[in-house]
Amino acid sequence: RVAAELSALSGTEFVEAANHFEAQGARDAYVFAAGALTTLAASLMKIANDVRLLASGPQAGLGELVLPAIQPGSSIMPGKVNPVICESVIQVGAQVTGNCQAIVVGGQWGQLDLNVMLPMMARNMLESIDLLANVSRLFVDKCLAGAVANVERAEGFVERSIAMATALNPHIGYEAAAAIAKQSYATGRTVREIAYEETGLSRDQVDDILHPHKQTVAGTGAGQAAGG
Repeated sequence: RVAAELSALSGTEFVEAANHFEAQGARDAYVFAAGALTTLAASLMKIANDVRLLASGPQAGLGELVLPAIQPGSSIMPGKVNPVICESVIQVGAQVTGNCQAIVVGGQWGQLDLNVMLPMMARNMLESIDLLANVSRLFVDKCLAGAVANVERAEGFVERSIAMATALNPHIGYEAAAAIAKQSYATGRTVREIAYEETGLSRDQVDDILHPHKQTVAGTGAGQAAGG
């Protein structure tokens, strides 16, 4: 009767447990759900950390992203803009991970036919759901929606990267491309500048081969050899 009433009130089907002893002693569903929430937390932390690093700077960091100045200023560095929303996401991820570990411990303590850890498990589960739901919306609304790419800086990183020489491999061979990469590193000149002079290819050919977009799309023929 209780299951039927809950189903009618919530719109979600509830059924009586097939084994009441197992239902009282084990909380495997809680542990499983907590693991799913931790997976989401880990993913959000990774994204927030990536955004935070890409926005680091603007002088000594990467500076490829410009984030909204939600909390401009710093207690020790005037004018600094801290990535506070990203850091909030990371802190939530840490809390949810801790909540999950507590739930796992609670699941282990279903000794015999009764688990007395349910109040703690329920409290941590509900907190994790609330935290993730709130911080996900906050991350989008207060950070990602207002983030702007620093195109000039990002293009500069690409142009000055010696990895650009990889795209030359199919056209001039590995050894020649490696020599250009080493020369670029030693002299500070770009791969493009050196390739104009030393590959025997026309400027148009070099520009086409070293087009950054072609190196990010599979099957374009530029720099297809992968490795580390």
